[in-house]
Amino acid sequence: MRTLLLIDLQPDFCPGGALGVRGGEETIAVANALAPRFEHVVCTQDYHPEGHSSFHQHGGPWPPHCVQGTAGAELHPELRVEPDAVFPKGTRHEADSYSGFADDDGVPTGLHAYLQERGVRELVALGLATDYCVKATVLHALERGYQVFVVREGCRAVELDPGDGDRALAEMAQAGARVVSLDQVIS
Repeated sequence: MRTLLLIDLQPDFCPGGALGVRGGEETIAVANALAPRFEHVVCTQDYHPEGHSSFHQHGGPWPPHCVQGTAGAELHPELRVEPDAVFPKGTRHEADSYSGFADDDGVPTGLHAYLQERGVRELVALGLATDYCVKATVLHALERGYQVFVVREGCRAVELDPGDGDRALAEMAQAGARVVSLDQVIS
């Protein structure tokens, strides 16, 4: 079975958000274009408690973002998708989570079990940010035996260093993901 995986499409990762990624809002249109072509859609959601460790140490320091109960932590309001399931991550104060499959300390989010129960073998992935959560989620998916297609137009990178996004796509491809265009997925 083939499933669309939308990674962290949240207001705090779009321009104007607490940790806005340049062009992040453009990923929403790609998700909206693809979602009707899939019977199954799942989302990951960065969802941190107040004072989360990533705001000052693990993985960061990042500015406070995707704080539980705030509008910035919800799925983007322009996302016209009713996901089958949403998997929050980074929900425990002491552990960060770039991957939608497990927190950095290895505690699973439930995504893998959910996909296994439904016989999913193929994921078409997009989201924010290419060089962090998309990369970590895709690499974990590959480690768990999924065939993964990454939609280039559906990803935007933080780019702390110029080229980080392209390097992340290359790393995912080297690990076995297929980096594809929106047109390739649609056709």
